Amino acid sequence: MKQPAASSPPARSLAWYIVAFIAGIVAACASLPDVSYLRERAAPPAQEPTIVSARGALADDKKQALLDRLHAQAGDSDILSRHIAAEEAISGAPLVAGNKVTLLDDGPLTMRAMMSAIRTARDHINLETYIFEDDEVGRALAALLIEKQAAGVRVNLIYDSVGTLDTAREFFDRLRAAGISTLEFNPVNPLQASGDWELNRRDHRKLLVVDGRIAFTGGVNISKVYGKSSFLKSKRAREAPRDAREAAWRDTHMQIEGPAVAEFQKLFLDTWQRKSGAPPGAAHYFPPLAAQGKALVRAIGSTPERADYTIYKIYISALANAGKSVHLTTAYFVPDRQVVQAMLEAARRGVDVAIIFPSFTDVGMILYAGRAYYEQLLAAGIRVYERKNAMLHAKTAVIDGVWATIGSTNLDMRSFLHNDEINAVVLDTEFAARMEALFRRDLEESAEITPQQWRRRGPVERLKEWAVRLFSYWL
Repeated sequence: MKQPAASSPPARSLAWYIVAFIAGIVAACASLPDVSYLRERAAPPAQEPTIVSARGALADDKKQALLDRLHAQAGDSDILSRHIAAEEAISGAPLVAGNKVTLLDDGPLTMRAMMSAIRTARDHINLETYIFEDDEVGRALAALLIEKQAAGVRVNLIYDSVGTLDTAREFFDRLRAAGISTLEFNPVNPLQASGDWELNRRDHRKLLVVDGRIAFTGGVNISKVYGKSSFLKSKRAREAPRDAREAAWRDTHMQIEGPAVAEFQKLFLDTWQRKSGAPPGAAHYFPPLAAQGKALVRAIGSTPERADYTIYKIYISALANAGKSVHLTTAYFVPDRQVVQAMLEAARRGVDVAIIFPSFTDVGMILYAGRAYYEQLLAAGIRVYERKNAMLHAKTAVIDGVWATIGSTNLDMRSFLHNDEINAVVLDTEFAARMEALFRRDLEESAEITPQQWRRRGPVERLKEWAVRLFSYWL
């Protein structure tokens, strides 16, 4: 979601947009770094990457055996080597072996999985979310958190101030009164903020860690829009509902079990420390973790406070090192020149590049901001689709049948420049195959935009695209 809930009082929402627009202008000096060096597809470094397991760094023979298995499955060792080497140099985050990763391809499925994990909690629950609505879904989750807190489980909650702008303060007061530790990220009211305050800086992450043993991340917020399946309307009329919040929302999340959970836990605890100045209350945050599967997982966090632009760089690097295919699903597409250039270059060197966009959205201007790039993408041979029936909110990529990412990061300037974001990168051919199957399933629910069709669009549509692109930085 890009905004507070649509059910908000109109005056309050309008006031927020005015203030946010002004804040965006004030922050307009911020810019993304020149990363053209990442697109120079040089040979990967000779040294092998660092891979850790539940017991520490893998021995050379075990690491080589794991890489050999991946190379054989990927079918092109050069492609895999490029992805691993480039990502290692950018992120500094370890590549963790021995994980089980479960793809959660729908809202109700995701909410059931998270609620089920929370019910099993015995020590702690760490939840970080952009939106936490006071609706049937939010109230059910809140009641469960209160129940677990009463049972002696430590519950820590980070929620974004703007993302919860239209959730009554009394909702969070009830959680605090029940003993739940809460942290409001960058309060809209500067008098309530600690340290440096910048209205435009938001916590867009979606992360749940239960007992330090199971983690969830992706695009799903805590909202009733995830109460109905996005795959149940394929036989109905392919017309967008008037109100996006009345539609089913098509989103992607994932569940992670294994040693990589500790890396996601570190990201949660780091945010708490940075924004509160102190760690959360005592709990057994880092239990021993045994291998649960075969997937290699890297936890990637990005924050403007450190100007690291990690996720931005990893996306460009992944595009630049793609050798076969790039399949993207994006909810909000307001990229910078370097992201677009990396896509165009991939297509021009023969990579199969396909992108699924939304056909309607909760922020109308965002739709036209993305469409403003269609002509350029189509001219390079990139296949463009728009998802029908459901409100597309997923932020995923699967590249070369081996590299995949799911997270909170949109392909837009806000995510790259102003938000705290989180993504999981997975190197595993089985998981990538499931991602490809989901991509094909979304294609069946999408309409392809052809160059001929796009050239026939009317002058009003062209004017909207042009106008929105003029101030796309502030969207």
